[in-house]
Amino acid sequence: AYDGFFDFYHDADKGKIYLVVDKWNEEFLYVNSLAAGLGNNDIGLDRNQLGDSRIVTFQRAGRQALLLQPNYDYRAVSDNEDERRSVADAFARSVLYGLKIVAADSAGGRALVDLSPLLMDDAHGVVQRLKRNKQGTYKVDPDRSMLYLEKTKNFPLNSEFEALVTFAGEPSSGGVRSVTPTAESISLRMHHSFVRLPDDAYEPRVYDPRSGYGALSYADYATPIDQSLVKRFIRRHRLEKKDPTAAVSEPVEPIVYYLDRGAPEPIRSALLEGAGWWDQAFEAAGYRNAFQVKVLPEGADPLDLRYNVINWVHRSTRGWSYGSSVTDPRTGEILKGHVLLGSLRVRQDFLIAQGLVAAYENGETADPRLLEMALARLRQLSAHEVGHTLGLSHNFAASPNDRSSVMDYPHPYIASGPAGEMDFGGAYTVGIGDWDKRTILYGYQDFPAGVDERAALRAILTENDRLGLDYLTDQDARPTGSAHPAAHLWDNGASPIEELNRLTALRAERMEDFDVRQIPTGAPLATLENVFVPVYLMHRYQVEAAAKVLGGENYRYAVRGDASPPVSAVAADRQKAAYESLLVTLSPDFLAIPDAVARLIPPQPPGYGRDRELFRVHTGSTFDPLGAAEATADHTLTFLVNAPRLARIEQQYTRSQGLEWSAADYLLAMARHLEDQTAAATQAGNPRALVLAQIVEKRYLNHVLGLAADTDISPQVQAAAIGTAAHLRKRVQDQLSRTEPIQFSHYAYLDHLLRRFDSNPGDFEPDPVTPLPDGSPIGCGE
Repeated sequence: AYDGFFDFYHDADKGKIYLVVDKWNEEFLYVNSLAAGLGNNDIGLDRNQLGDSRIVTFQRAGRQALLLQPNYDYRAVSDNEDERRSVADAFARSVLYGLKIVAADSAGGRALVDLSPLLMDDAHGVVQRLKRNKQGTYKVDPDRSMLYLEKTKNFPLNSEFEALVTFAGEPSSGGVRSVTPTAESISLRMHHSFVRLPDDAYEPRVYDPRSGYGALSYADYATPIDQSLVKRFIRRHRLEKKDPTAAVSEPVEPIVYYLDRGAPEPIRSALLEGAGWWDQAFEAAGYRNAFQVKVLPEGADPLDLRYNVINWVHRSTRGWSYGSSVTDPRTGEILKGHVLLGSLRVRQDFLIAQGLVAAYENGETADPRLLEMALARLRQLSAHEVGHTLGLSHNFAASPNDRSSVMDYPHPYIASGPAGEMDFGGAYTVGIGDWDKRTILYGYQDFPAGVDERAALRAILTENDRLGLDYLTDQDARPTGSAHPAAHLWDNGASPIEELNRLTALRAERMEDFDVRQIPTGAPLATLENVFVPVYLMHRYQVEAAAKVLGGENYRYAVRGDASPPVSAVAADRQKAAYESLLVTLSPDFLAIPDAVARLIPPQPPGYGRDRELFRVHTGSTFDPLGAAEATADHTLTFLVNAPRLARIEQQYTRSQGLEWSAADYLLAMARHLEDQTAAATQAGNPRALVLAQIVEKRYLNHVLGLAADTDISPQVQAAAIGTAAHLRKRVQDQLSRTEPIQFSHYAYLDHLLRRFDSNPGDFEPDPVTPLPDGSPIGCGE
C-alpha cells in the first residue's frame, strides 16, 4: 500500500498498480513526463522532459473509470450555473483513458482501478515524435515494459508513478541508431503525476502585450458584448509579501529552485550563481530572500511537482536548452518551474573562444580565458532559462540597449585590444538586467489593499518607456524577413551596422593569425577545421541583424493611451549604410580563406569523419574553401533577396520617405555591383577572386529567379525580380562570346539557369546550395 493524495497498491505478482478512486468528479492536475530520455537533440526526447499538463476528473461509467479532461479554453466565468453549463456543453471535452474497475464498495463511493494501462501507454507521444522525425515506425511492446517502483511514490498533495516503456519497431534513419544499443528496441521511462490543484487564493494578473510575459488565454462567454471575449493573464508563480505595506518584506513563502545533483563542478557553481541572479530582480520589487537556489536534496525526484528544478541534460549532439513549467490552466499560476540545460552548450562556447586566440600556446593546457568565458555563458544561460519558468518571454530588443536583459540571446562580445590581444572580459554580462527587474516588478509586485492594481501596472509600463527599455519578442525577431531593426537573435551592439563592420575586421584579423596553436599537442590537425568554422562564420548572426535595417520599420507593442511614437521607416541613409556593409560580406576578399589556413587542414583521419559541425564539401574528403564561401555568400543573399523585405522597400519608396530606390532599383543595383565585382577580378587576373565573384553571381541569380517564380509574393516584388532577370539575360548573352573556359562556363551556367526558368517558371526551383554548418543555438534556446 502507498498512502497519499490518491491511495494505491502495487501487486508484485501481476506487475500492476491499483488506484483507489474516491474523488469522483473532483478536478486534479495530471502531468506526464519523460524521466529517462533518448539522448538525441534532433528527435527531442530528453531526460526529465515535461509533457502535457491538464486538469482531469474521474467519471464512473459502470465497470469503467473514465479519465476526462474538461475544456478550459472556452468558459463562462459566471455565478449562473445554467450559463456555465451551456458553454461547457457547446465545446468538446476529451476522455483520455478508460480504466477497468476491479473492485468497489457497496455504496459505490470507492473503487479500485487498474491504472497500469495508463502507466504503460505512450503518454509522451514518443511514437508520433519518432514518426514525425522520420526515425521509423514503432509501437509500445507491453511484454517488454514494466513498472518502475524506484520513482513510484505517494505524498499528501501528489501521487507519482513511473514505468519503463519499450517501443519496438524498425529504424529508418541513423538518429535512433546513434543513441541506442539496439535500435529496434527503445526503452524509455514515462513519469505520471496526479496533483491536487491549488486553492483559490491566487489572484490572476492581467496580461499586457508590453509586459514581457507569456499569456494564458481563454474565451469567456459571460463577457459583456462591449468587452473582449478573450481573457488574457500572465503566467507567474504565487508570491506574496508578509507585509504588503512595507517597502521591503520577506515573502510568505519564497520561490525556491533546485539544481540537478548531476551537474559537476565548476559547472554546478556557475549554474547556481546565474540562477541566483534573479534575487536581484525580486529585491528591486521589494522582497527580501524571495528567490533562492539550492542543490536538489539527495533522493528527491526532479519530476516531483513540489520542486522547481534546473536539470543538467546530456545529448549526443549539442542543442537547445529550454525553460518550461507546469501551469494551472484555470489561472496562469505556475506550479513548477522546470529548466533543461543541454550539457554540450558549454563546449560550444569554449570552441568559439578557442578559435580566437592561441588557445594551446604551450601545447598542453588551454588558455584559462576559454573556460572562464564558457562558464560566464553558463551563468547567463541558467538565468535565461529560469527567467522563462518565472513567466518571462524572450526580449530580442535588449542587446542594442546595453544588453539590458538576460532574456535576449547573447553572442559573446570579444574585442581586440591595442596590441591585438583578445579581450574576453565583456563577453557576457554579469547579473540581471534593468529590463528584467522592471518585468519582475510588473509580474510580482504585491500591491497593498486600496491600490488600483491596473493603474499601478500601467504606470510600470509607462516608466519602462521613459527609461528606454524596449521589448520585442520571437515573432518580430525569428522570421528571415522580419522588419524591426533592433529585434535580433545572437547579435551585439547599439548599431547592427557598426557591429557588423567591427566583426568583419576582427574576423579578418583572427583568420590571419589562425594556426596549429588553436589545438592541443597530439590532436589531429583535421580538428583545426572544427575550431575554424566559428571563426570564419563569426559574422553570420550580425548579417541578419544588419539586413533588418533594409526595409526596416520602427514600432512598439503599442496600446491606446500610451506615448508610443507612430510606426516609421528606418532612415534612408541607415538603410544605404547597411546595404554597403552587407555587400562587403559578398566580396572575394571577405569570402576567401587564407591559403595558410587551407594548407593546415588535412582530410579527417580514421575514427573522426565529417559531421554537420563542419563545412559541407564538393571535394570528396578534403577541405573545400570554395564550398565554404558558397554557403557563406548564400547566407547573406538569403537576407538581402527576401520577398517581405523587398515589399517593405517598395512600400517605403511609394510613401516618399526619402528612400532612393524601389524594389526594382535595389535588385538591379545589386546585380550591377556583382557584375562589377566579377569584372574587377577578371581585370586583376586573380583566379581565386574571379571564381569567388562568379560563385556569388550564380547564387544571386538563383535567388532572383526564385522570387520571379513565386506567385505568392507581392506582384511588384515579383515584377522587380523578373526585370532583374531580363537585365541579367541580356548581359549573359553579351558575355557568352567569351572564349576563356572559366568565363564561358560561368555564363553558360547562368544561361542554362535562365533557360530552365523560361521553359517553365511555375515549376522552377533554385539550384540547391550546401548549407552552413549548424549554428543556432550557439548558447541557449527556448
